[in-house]
Amino acid sequence: MQKAIIGKKIGMTQLFLEDGRLIPVTVIEAGPCTVVQKKEVEKDGYSAVQVGFCDVDAKKLNKPMKGHFDKGGVAYKKVLKEFKLDNAAEMNVGDELKADIFAAGDRVDVSGISKGHGFSGTIKRWGTHRGPMSHGSGYHRGVGSMGACSYPGRVMKGKKLPGHFGVEKVTVQNLDVVKVDTDKNLILVKGAVPGPKGGIITIKNTVKSGK
Repeated sequence: MQKAIIGKKIGMTQLFLEDGRLIPVTVIEAGPCTVVQKKEVEKDGYSAVQVGFCDVDAKKLNKPMKGHFDKGGVAYKKVLKEFKLDNAAEMNVGDELKADIFAAGDRVDVSGISKGHGFSGTIKRWGTHRGPMSHGSGYHRGVGSMGACSYPGRVMKGKKLPGHFGVEKVTVQNLDVVKVDTDKNLILVKGAVPGPKGGIITIKNTVKSGK
């Protein structure tokens, strides 16, 4: 069954398994998420639910957004996302999604916005090699060859150059759910997930079902 939830990255720690192995885990505050709007096949052409996460003060919303929440009679939320869940037709506005929809042993895909690094050079952005650092080299952290001379007389598309690095959607696939704390709405996932501490992330069933 297709499952999904919005969460917030708390940080990383480590956990001992029953067999004594020590593994790194990311702690995620998953939900509770409130169903704000329901999409129906008869009216919208498809079945889905729009869910909200993280309460927000009314003064931080504009009038259209306030009206959207008031129509459903739900609390104001900071983050809105739409999920095409298998049981979307059975859900109603005001229902909640909590961390208990996942269990230890599940495999998930986690999406988030990566950390920003500003304007970065090719070594940091693309992992290219530098030149000799000895005295007189004259070439240390340059971008390398820019292409041919008179023909075609331009830099070819796809050349790895300095530029804006980070702040883009990244998805890490096929991560193991190690533990679920239903009382605190926490999900512990093996390994690292995108984004900084406090960043908003989305957890879904993995698309790599064969692994």
